Amino acid sequence: MSFSEISAELTAWRKSERARLLRERSALSEETLAGMRSRIDTHIERTFPDLVHGVLAFCWPYKNEYDVRHLAAALRRRGAKTAMPVVVAPRTPLIFREWHPGVKLAAGPLGIPYPVDSDEVQPDNVLLPMVGWDGDGYRLGYGGGFFDRTLAAIARRPRVIGVTYEQAYLKTIRPQPHDIPVDFVVTERGVYHRGPEGLKFLDNAQGFSSPPCYAGEMAPGYFGEDTKT
Repeated sequence: MSFSEISAELTAWRKSERARLLRERSALSEETLAGMRSRIDTHIERTFPDLVHGVLAFCWPYKNEYDVRHLAAALRRRGAKTAMPVVVAPRTPLIFREWHPGVKLAAGPLGIPYPVDSDEVQPDNVLLPMVGWDGDGYRLGYGGGFFDRTLAAIARRPRVIGVTYEQAYLKTIRPQPHDIPVDFVVTERGVYHRGPEGLKFLDNAQGFSSPPCYAGEMAPGYFGEDTKT
């Protein structure tokens, strides 16, 4: 195969896998999603207590992704500053702008909200959604390559915590030189840390305390989710 043929075959394979994983994720019930979200929230809070310090970047949930907004609200109450990514232009690195309820949102690519008119910030940590993930910590995303470009260009790389579901595991995403692995992966099962030999499951979560409770989290407007196009 020529390089162009290999590239085309890989692109087609990733597109097919992405579509399959999105179909499977879309089929998850609200009850299942809520249960997995609660477990993921717990694993993140127990493993990364320092998220209350500095700037935490996250993505507005899309098509049954893990909904980080509940955890972000809890962390803000304890001192964290939260931010969201903004697409500046195709094939360019993202920027991050501060967001909390009350900051104006607009609809971006795929209809995903992003903050407007707020300060640009540099994240210390990123909770990064993953359509698919593999044992070496590589991420299958939506195909735009924005996060890989951003991590390659950013002056001070943040700690990147990939967030996904166990069912989205792939033996390999067939990474290319431009693909950048995450530092950790968190699923409803627990936390994986990436080392020289790939991801290792951290199996010491049994001694941690009970899951956090977010009272009143589903009240209308709780997340300040009104968007302006």
